[in-house]
Amino acid sequence: MQRALPRALLSALLCVFTAEVIPAQTPHSLTYAPGKQITLNLPEQFDINIAATGLKRVRFFAKSPDGRIFVTSMHDLSDNRLGAVYILEGWNQQSHRFTHITLYLDHLRNPNNLAFYTDTATKQSWLYLPLTDRLIRYKYNAGDTAPTSAPETLIRFPDYGLHYKYGGWHLTRTVAVAEIAGRPRIFVSVGSSCNYCREDEVLRASVVSMDPDGKNQHLEAQGLRNAVDMQQIPELNDELFATNMGDDHLGDRLPEDTFFQLALDSNATPNYGWPACYFSQGKPVLDQTPLPTLDDARTTGKTAPKPPGSKSPASDSVYGEQKGVSAAGTNLTAGGGHHAADPNANLGKAPPPLQSCNHVPPAYTTFAAHSSPLGFAYFGKQDSALANSFLVALHGASHPHIGSGFKVVRFSPADRKPQDFLTGFLTTINGKTVVHGRPCAILRLAPDTFLLSDDYLGLLYYIHPHGR
Repeated sequence: MQRALPRALLSALLCVFTAEVIPAQTPHSLTYAPGKQITLNLPEQFDINIAATGLKRVRFFAKSPDGRIFVTSMHDLSDNRLGAVYILEGWNQQSHRFTHITLYLDHLRNPNNLAFYTDTATKQSWLYLPLTDRLIRYKYNAGDTAPTSAPETLIRFPDYGLHYKYGGWHLTRTVAVAEIAGRPRIFVSVGSSCNYCREDEVLRASVVSMDPDGKNQHLEAQGLRNAVDMQQIPELNDELFATNMGDDHLGDRLPEDTFFQLALDSNATPNYGWPACYFSQGKPVLDQTPLPTLDDARTTGKTAPKPPGSKSPASDSVYGEQKGVSAAGTNLTAGGGHHAADPNANLGKAPPPLQSCNHVPPAYTTFAAHSSPLGFAYFGKQDSALANSFLVALHGASHPHIGSGFKVVRFSPADRKPQDFLTGFLTTINGKTVVHGRPCAILRLAPDTFLLSDDYLGLLYYIHPHGR
């Protein structure tokens, strides 16, 4: 007869096994306003501080050619034309805070992110800013505290979204600068106009690229419902990566959100599946839900039957009650039923929905349904604790009871299995889910050190190893 292991030994073995599966985390209570705190959990070798407060719907970062940090803000949910760009200045290494924030631009329409590029021939630097209706660029000179020239418009985008108070369906745009085959190119992602529909404008749910002056535009990807961050990673053979969100009409557990290594092809435009294909267990699956037609009566705001597995009450939303908006699960027509001339008709037509998912590019990795992956960063060989890892900010489900997202996850190119890195933005209190914050974008500053934005609380966090 076998003897049972001593309880102490059993507990010790269990702790060792658990530590290998789930890294130990340490809670950190951060005061961001009088009487207000947020408690976030990090691996024990890391520390966290609040680097800035009071930035309304703070979004994405960019470093200027002269080493300053710029950040975008989308104001609040009442008006999507009051966005701004700020410069973060006066870093205090002791307090880990920025002591001064300079307004660079304001009255902008949904400035999600920005990017810088310096022309090697002329030495002129440019700031690229994607707005809902257009991509603009300004000349940038070292030390600028405001643009010194008028903006140039490089391309216009379809700009109509279903008008609810925080701006409609996918009215943010994302810009990235990448060097492809030795040539600099400007990439812009444009989200879909709806949850699940057949688009009638070519740049909806797509990525377009162009020369730095806007010429030689080329369609790079289609079928990406909402790619909110996009970056070229030099350490990974200069490949271009993008986060992407799945649709909302298949319940609380489908489809998975995705992370793609974009397959750039000068001869063809890859289609990543939306609306016809969604991801489940890491694989594309053909959606059997009927697509609405262009004159579908459901665009009047009536609600369609909720899908199986969906329990979201109309008021269970981090955005509050959205009057006049069809409930989650309703499939609206392209543009929410609003149709105008396509400003990019010269690039072709929107693709018909796929009839098969056999040629959909594979996902680099996937996340739980409704996680809403936004910003990401890659940490290479020069890092220690985070060496050879992606960190991705999961903004979180718009209906918090679903419970997915609201954290930062980590995975490597080798395993591609997201694991919790930073948690605490969503908790359960007395049986009810409570949103404390929403992680948005990540900017690597130094080895194992980065900034994280929280567009729910308007905060910037500074995450770093202990003692730095």
